[in-house]
Amino acid sequence: MADLTFNKIAGATLATGLLIFGLQNLTSIVFEKAPPAKPGYAIAVAADTSEGGEVADVIPDWGTVLPKADIAKGQTITGKCASCHQFDPAGTNNIGPGLFGVVGRPPGTHAGYAYDSAMQDFAKTHTAWTYDLLYQFLKSPGQFMPGTKMTFVGLPEAKDRINVIAYLRSNGSPSYPIPAPAPAKAPSSGAPNPAGPAPAAAPAAGAAPTAATPTTTGKPAPATNATSAHTGAEPG
Repeated sequence: MADLTFNKIAGATLATGLLIFGLQNLTSIVFEKAPPAKPGYAIAVAADTSEGGEVADVIPDWGTVLPKADIAKGQTITGKCASCHQFDPAGTNNIGPGLFGVVGRPPGTHAGYAYDSAMQDFAKTHTAWTYDLLYQFLKSPGQFMPGTKMTFVGLPEAKDRINVIAYLRSNGSPSYPIPAPAPAKAPSSGAPNPAGPAPAAAPAAGAAPTAATPTTTGKPAPATNATSAHTGAEPG
C-alpha cells in the first residue's frame, strides 16, 4: 500500500515536470522572437521645416543699452560668481582674480594672481577688457577662451550680460567711457513711393503748345508765338 502511494506521487510529480517542460518548448516555438536589427527604442521626431534658425548674437549698441541697463540686477546676477571672485575695492583675489575695476583693465594683469596660459596668450593680443570682449567672454568663457581654467558655464541671455557689464563698470570703472549711440540707419533710397507716381506737371502759362490743336474743320490750327503775334513792323 505504501509502495502504491509512493508510485502515485512520483508519477504525478514526473507528469507535472514533463508538462511544464513541454509547455516551455511549445511557447518558444509558437511565440518565436527575432532580435531587433537595432537595439533600443525608435522615437519619431518631426523635422523642423521652418526657415528660422538660431538668432545671431549681435554685439549691442553700447551707447543705447548701457544707460538703460539695470545695475542692481547685474549685481544680483554676479552672486553666481561669488564663490570664485570678489568685487571689493581692495581687489581681493580668491579662486579667481578680484574684479573691482575690471572694465577697461588689461587682461591678465591683476596684481597677485597667477593666470593660466590661456589668459596669458589672450593678453598678448588684447590690451583691455572692452565691453565687446566682456560680452562675448561672459556668454561662454570656455568657448570664447579655450583652455581657460574658469569653469563658469556662462550667461546665455544677452540682457543678463548687459546688466552685469553695467554693474562691473559702476564698480570701479565709472570713468570708462560709454560710446555715443549709433546713428539711426537712413531708409533705403530704392523703396517705392506708397502714394504712387507723381502726376505730370501742367504746362506753364503762356508756354508754346507741344502739338497743333485740331480745329472744327479737321485741320490743325497753326501754332502761335508764345509772346505775341508778329505784325511785320521793324523796330524803330
